[in-house]
Amino acid sequence: MKTIVIAAGYATRLGELTKNFPKPLLKIGDNTILGRLLDDIDPIEAIDEHIIVTNHRFAPIFEKWASEQHYTKPITIVDDGTNSNEERLGAVGDLLYVMDQMQLNDDLLVVAADNLLFFHFRDFVAFAQEKQTSCIMYHEQPSIEKLQRTGVVVLDENNRVLEMAEKPQQPKTRHAVPPFYIYLQKDFDLIRHALENGCGNDAPGNLAHYLVEHTPMHAWPMDGDRFDIGSLDTYYEACEKYGK
Repeated sequence: MKTIVIAAGYATRLGELTKNFPKPLLKIGDNTILGRLLDDIDPIEAIDEHIIVTNHRFAPIFEKWASEQHYTKPITIVDDGTNSNEERLGAVGDLLYVMDQMQLNDDLLVVAADNLLFFHFRDFVAFAQEKQTSCIMYHEQPSIEKLQRTGVVVLDENNRVLEMAEKPQQPKTRHAVPPFYIYLQKDFDLIRHALENGCGNDAPGNLAHYLVEHTPMHAWPMDGDRFDIGSLDTYYEACEKYGK
């Protein structure tokens, strides 16, 4: 299994802070957002490589960062060739780009790079290995307003995904889906043809939503919290809460 870190966005909502610097490499205390993520993933036995897809503007910064790391698994930086927010491929587009460029044929742990996590990916990987399907996560979200801005799933008693809706105006459940996924090799043919069959390319949840309608998927109940860094305010809040 390989880690795919989607880190090709331009983080325009953070203004000058990320105008010429990638959000995943911002510091929270003495570590970066991305470093905290890989600290948890790297010890997982099933993982044999971390692949970080970024844009052309930030690729040299990631390369320098990677050269200074000492993880047990190798880090590969993939440049998607874009230079501006207007050119971006989108999260799904970047995943397909990496799969094509590197001719990947291993199961994938796909993660967004702008969250602080308070659970362990090891348990998510074990869940997918038990279910033998591609998997998503879910957590209980009491806010209807927040449910209307994310993916929402309906599950059966075995946590199989029956339905998934992106940004529903009338959510059927309070099961919100964060941007962390496991895609098994057996679903790669579906994934590689997703865009041409109508899957959206931007939000990472679009691919999971598409796959739910074409192949069995399960949802792991996230057993900890996460902190999404999407603005200057949330970045400074994260530094204050978790950087000391």
